[in-house]
Amino acid sequence: MSEIVIDANSKEPREINRAIKKAAKEYDKIIIKNPNAMHYMLAGLTDPVEVVIEGSAGYFAGTMIDGAKVHITENAGWFPADNMTGGEVIIDGAAGDGVGQGIYDGTVVVRRNVGSRTGEIMKNGTIIVGGNSGFMSGLFMMGGRIIVLGNISDDAGESIIRGTIYVLGDIKSLGKNAKIEEIDDEDKKELKELLPAYGFELEEGKYDEFRKIVPRSKRPFYGKDTEEG
Repeated sequence: MSEIVIDANSKEPREINRAIKKAAKEYDKIIIKNPNAMHYMLAGLTDPVEVVIEGSAGYFAGTMIDGAKVHITENAGWFPADNMTGGEVIIDGAAGDGVGQGIYDGTVVVRRNVGSRTGEIMKNGTIIVGGNSGFMSGLFMMGGRIIVLGNISDDAGESIIRGTIYVLGDIKSLGKNAKIEEIDDEDKKELKELLPAYGFELEEGKYDEFRKIVPRSKRPFYGKDTEEG
């Protein structure tokens, strides 16, 4: 495998992103050193290249990527993997608000806690949170799945249209149009295949503790609350 190291120290996001896109045409792996929580890293990257950011990323890391496999070894700011259409973003630390906002496909993994509005308006794909997720997770969610191994805060699944939110910990409160269901055998099979693939090893009995948040109605903005579902 061919690889290149790019030093981001004292450089602007536009300069770094140009260098990354050029390198992605020639190399299989790109290592970014001294990222210093730079914003907008990898914005619009559409090559199927492996990228390792050695440190923390700022806002909108991996926004609008398609096909790249990104590994951030520390933390990320707001909106990592925003509007991603394919690929993978793995964050070893924590992340801010809006993880996976609007994604169309691909997988986002945050090993620790995340902020609010996780998976807001996501259309498809998978988001895995190893810790807790903040308020309004799944806001206007239109498809895909969110898996939270910790607790989920207020108004979970607010105005959810489609998709599923799996929660292992506590659910503080539900948003409009959200309801809780017990998981079934197919759900368990799916989780047992997916989570170990990303390094989350759970005891067998833990899978029985998952619950899922799903839409009460497919038409939540019509009629009265009592008519939903």
